[in-house]
Amino acid sequence: MSTNAITTQKVNFKVFRFNADKDYLPYYEDYSMDVTSEEVVLDILNRIKWDHDGSFSYRRSCRHGICGTCAIKVNGRSTLACKESMTEMIKVFGNELTIEPLSKKRAVKDMIIDKADFWEKHEQVTPFLDAEIDETPTSENLVTPAEANALDEADLCIQCGACHYACPVVELSDDFMGPAAFAAAYRFEADVRDGNESRLTDVNQMGSGVWDCVKCFECAEACPKEINPIEKIGKLHNMLFQSGQADSNVATRHAVGFEKSIKRVGVLDEGGLVLYSELAGIVKHMPVAIKMFSKGKIVPPWGITKSDNLDEIQKLVKSSSTAKF
Repeated sequence: MSTNAITTQKVNFKVFRFNADKDYLPYYEDYSMDVTSEEVVLDILNRIKWDHDGSFSYRRSCRHGICGTCAIKVNGRSTLACKESMTEMIKVFGNELTIEPLSKKRAVKDMIIDKADFWEKHEQVTPFLDAEIDETPTSENLVTPAEANALDEADLCIQCGACHYACPVVELSDDFMGPAAFAAAYRFEADVRDGNESRLTDVNQMGSGVWDCVKCFECAEACPKEINPIEKIGKLHNMLFQSGQADSNVATRHAVGFEKSIKRVGVLDEGGLVLYSELAGIVKHMPVAIKMFSKGKIVPPWGITKSDNLDEIQKLVKSSSTAKF
């Protein structure tokens, strides 16, 4: 028997439905289908529209995982519908799957959302090369392999919005630029051909910039191209320290305090980190601090045991630190 034989299994789909023109609230409809091992999530969306309800709406275009148009959520996980195998989805979640748009509160019609906020944030970081060029060049503007590698694949972003709408800060703050915008900012800031002088200043703003990232790593989990936006945010932090633009605030002091703690004892001193970062606002943290202390999460300074490998840790910190705090 061929190992590539097509298999079929029954799957129950719970599908988000909403039409902003006539519905007051969204609702879900159930569809039960026999799914083959050859199908991807986009095939299911097509079958719902073609075989069950012609009014069902979603976006699609390339079917090759490069345009980002068909990004949705399956059981809460962001995915490109044209890329995700139904077999893998079933392995992970079982035979009960919920299909929803990237952002339910921005839904316009079923899987289609209004991405205006995404594009507005994207525009804020000057997402293009900003440089003085010779309109009649006589030679190429060469970029070395090392300089190209410095982009760290940030140029592979397809603007699908998956990381943006997976970010809890974007969900809570209308001002926060979001991980996709920061990945774009890094992509052009790291480009040796770029001469923009305001981009770092733009992402350095409290409330909207990189210092308000909560390091939850949801953007890294959501990205279908494995660009790892959180890593690019960290690199923007370093750029701001290196350029001397990083202001003294809770976030920057947290970074400095983290390094000082590791260099001093080889482990993270949770209590000392909060004291260093938020001395003025420490009172508001007291109830949580007391609970942490009772659970052994916080120990007094005299109770912290230095790492047995402190010398090695300090050498690693010194060799890996690229920014002067």
